[in-house]
Amino acid sequence: MDFAASAVGFLAKRITKVGGKRAKKSPPPQLPDGVFDKVSEAKSEFFTMGFGKAQTMPDEPIPGKKKYYVAGYRAFNPAIGVLDPMMAKAVWIDDNSGRGGLVFCAVDCVGLFKYDVDRVKAELADFVKETGCRCMNICSTHNHAGIDTMGMWGPIPRSGRSEAFMRKVYDGIKAAIKDAYADRREGSLYLGYGKADEGMQRDDRKPQVFSDALTRLRFVPNDGTRQIYFVNFASHSESLEGKNSLVSADFPAYIAEEVMRQKGAELCYFVGAIGGLVRMWPMDEDNVISTKKTGKRLGEILCGIKEADEIRLSPKISFIKQEFYVEAENPVLISAAKFLKLIPAVPVYLGSGALNVGLKTEMTYVEIDSLKMVFLPGELFPELAYGGYLSAEESADGLDPSINPKTLCEIAGDDKLLVFGLSNDEIGYIPAPNDFHLHPDKPYLDKHNDRLDRRHYEETNSMGPNTAYFIANTFQKLIDAAHATK
Repeated sequence: MDFAASAVGFLAKRITKVGGKRAKKSPPPQLPDGVFDKVSEAKSEFFTMGFGKAQTMPDEPIPGKKKYYVAGYRAFNPAIGVLDPMMAKAVWIDDNSGRGGLVFCAVDCVGLFKYDVDRVKAELADFVKETGCRCMNICSTHNHAGIDTMGMWGPIPRSGRSEAFMRKVYDGIKAAIKDAYADRREGSLYLGYGKADEGMQRDDRKPQVFSDALTRLRFVPNDGTRQIYFVNFASHSESLEGKNSLVSADFPAYIAEEVMRQKGAELCYFVGAIGGLVRMWPMDEDNVISTKKTGKRLGEILCGIKEADEIRLSPKISFIKQEFYVEAENPVLISAAKFLKLIPAVPVYLGSGALNVGLKTEMTYVEIDSLKMVFLPGELFPELAYGGYLSAEESADGLDPSINPKTLCEIAGDDKLLVFGLSNDEIGYIPAPNDFHLHPDKPYLDKHNDRLDRRHYEETNSMGPNTAYFIANTFQKLIDAAHATK
């Protein structure tokens, strides 16, 4: 056994031991069941909606005296310049039922932990009280050209997170949300679907399952002022690729640019089920040109959705939020949080799983009239949402797909369920259990090709093989609560 394997064994024993001590002192509190806040009948003919945005960039120049590290690929990659600014964008949406509005915010970064999201929400407590905000979801675009917000891409073993920069991110999120509320206008909301061109997307890991839909919620104000596009699409935001050292929001910035150019509309962009690994094929050998072309083309597709094909949604918004625990069997990630303090996640003792520890995370289910949406932590493998699991013959270790949970679309009873990834937390990749494969000697520390010579990098950045069950079981709980509410 080499040093790496010994290190993994030591870390696992250390975490288990500490977890055992914690069990006697501070077992995790029982988390209350969420309540489905249902609006059965529209109380108005119109929605009220607003849009806000703010930059989330450091005050000092890049490059400068202080180093900032580009997140998403390799560690210790100092930023050498800025292609376009990172942003926080938010929408406020109210069905005018008297219950209050909801906030959806998208942040140009690789990921935000629940720790970060909870801090922002706590700082917005007065805003929530003053506005009657019913629910808030803060999501990441999973941008691989942004400044490190997770601590994992700095000069290891030191964190790449700058607390001064994180303060800029928090303040940008708050400013965007407050501006969205201030911008609110009355109008109609339309649901439409575009489709990425064949060959634009790819899934780097079998099975080849992903959503190619560009889902657009289009808000049309009654006063004729600018429209708002609320967009969901499944792809890693990484068209600049691994050699890049420029700060950028990647191709979503250029989707927004094209929509503004063609329609004069603001855009808030969210990612879907992107695990596995769903990304875009390059559109040019030059990565900067490729990124701009990718965003422009996706923007053109969004602008090309025909109004005649849209569905006008009735102003009824219902939702349920549920906090839950997920087992953490990855000693590398838990050690990065618990001992090295690279990341600000807070492990808790669970008494289950290989290490007896886990993390608290959350999930939100939202209905806007007929549209069903689920906001999930982490990077869900698409087959867990839509089906298409590998057979036993195709899977890493010959495991049958029957061990996998029901798909989210099955649970929801809707094959058009809209999935939002990296919502309110980043817990890593969420693979299907029957294709979860680890290195036999260095689990979670090194990737390993399986018996079919397929790579399994994603497992090294996951919480463990049971995460998919926790996701499916929690979603089932939310759907059951929704169905039980009259």
